Amino acid sequence: MNKILIAVLFTVFSALQAVAQTRELPDFTELAEKQGASVVNISTTQVVKGNRSGSPAFPFDEDDPAFEFFRRFLPPGSGLGQAPNQPPREYKNRSLGSGFIVSADGFVLTNAHVVESADEVLVKLTDRREFKAKVIGADKRTDVALIKIEAKDLPAVRFGDPTKLRVGEWVAAIGSPFGLESSVTAGIVSAKGRSLNHENYVPFIQTDVAINPGNSGGPLFNMRGEVVGINSQIYSRSGGYMGLSFAIPIDVALDIKSQLQSNGKISRGRLGVGIQEVSKELAESFGLSKPQGALVASVEKGAAADKAGIEAGDIILRFDGKVVAQSSDLPRMVGSTRPGSKVTVNIWRKGEGRDLTVAVGEMPDEAGAQSSRRGSKAPEAAEPNRLGLVLGVPTAEQRKALGINHGLIVEDVRNGGVRTELRQGDIILGVISRGGGQVEIKSVAQLNEILNKFDKSATVTLLVRRGESQTFITIKGLGDK
Repeated sequence: MNKILIAVLFTVFSALQAVAQTRELPDFTELAEKQGASVVNISTTQVVKGNRSGSPAFPFDEDDPAFEFFRRFLPPGSGLGQAPNQPPREYKNRSLGSGFIVSADGFVLTNAHVVESADEVLVKLTDRREFKAKVIGADKRTDVALIKIEAKDLPAVRFGDPTKLRVGEWVAAIGSPFGLESSVTAGIVSAKGRSLNHENYVPFIQTDVAINPGNSGGPLFNMRGEVVGINSQIYSRSGGYMGLSFAIPIDVALDIKSQLQSNGKISRGRLGVGIQEVSKELAESFGLSKPQGALVASVEKGAAADKAGIEAGDIILRFDGKVVAQSSDLPRMVGSTRPGSKVTVNIWRKGEGRDLTVAVGEMPDEAGAQSSRRGSKAPEAAEPNRLGLVLGVPTAEQRKALGINHGLIVEDVRNGGVRTELRQGDIILGVISRGGGQVEIKSVAQLNEILNKFDKSATVTLLVRRGESQTFITIKGLGDK
């Protein structure tokens, strides 16, 4: 009897354990049913003049029966589609994306790249109604756009708090990959606060949710059915999904929406500094206990940072009370600060911390391109120095063209056992001393004298001007004198 009871209890326990495990698996059916209607399909049309292929003209028009025959057998780029000596024809580029309704009166959020340069934007709802949309505004820096359709009583999404997302949490996307409307895909949050190349203003949410062309602009939901992000881009070598998807946090997008809706433009804060990451070697050079903050490589004359007393060689550790853990944190913090605000910036200078008050400037809509000419080549030094560099003193004409009053031009790099990132044409402006201070370089003899004070295993940090930017370059191990 006891054996039978034990067997029954074991069976019941196993069944309960199986049920418990089953309950742990996510169920997206309710989310899809309740939130699907708030997701829209966006198609855009752009009218372009010219040869569709962008190739030399082929002597058959697209309406000519011979066109189709030759199109099948000639290789791509054969110039099909435009007869010779004829003016460019108009044709239409069409693209697809996704979006989601953020208010019952017809405001829709999507990606800026979805509606960029579009002559016509068409929004299709899940009930098959279609509306022409007006682009209220778009922000390329965050890839967020706000559009409007003339409709009422639309099903709007609910917003969640992306700061409360946890790595490993389940999330889902709804969109139109490859035009397949109302497709639901799911995965987990892989990482938060990701910085991507040329995307300094967005702390991306990384997921492994399947995202493909056509999903752009669609919502990322948490398991409570709240939008926590806008699916923006993927990392792919093939053009399709490879397990790395990135979404714009919804709080960032809503700030953009509010500004576009109120002002029709985006206002961002600006310091006017060029920054770089603090490596382990740089941290040691500046006397920091660990790599952290944003190293100021250059300061724009007359900008907010310059007026506040921030200098090249400072390391910004905190901005407005927030820790700058890595250099990519700073642009987001400054950009989200309203121009004119006065904030406290904590910096590391010459081995100690100090606070400065900065009146934040405003970033222009479009960054103006600047260029400078170097003038004639400076006379070459006869022998390379301890770094394997042949250096020259810039002429007065060169200093004026470059906007500098000191420094040495790298005329040649001869690696005499010293590995260096320096290139011909770089300008060495300064050397960081052992205490973290910066010494301006004005002559070849001065630089060589400083270098000779270091032993062969020492790490030397140089402030270098390269093109239009300044950067700190660390050289580890100088070799024999």
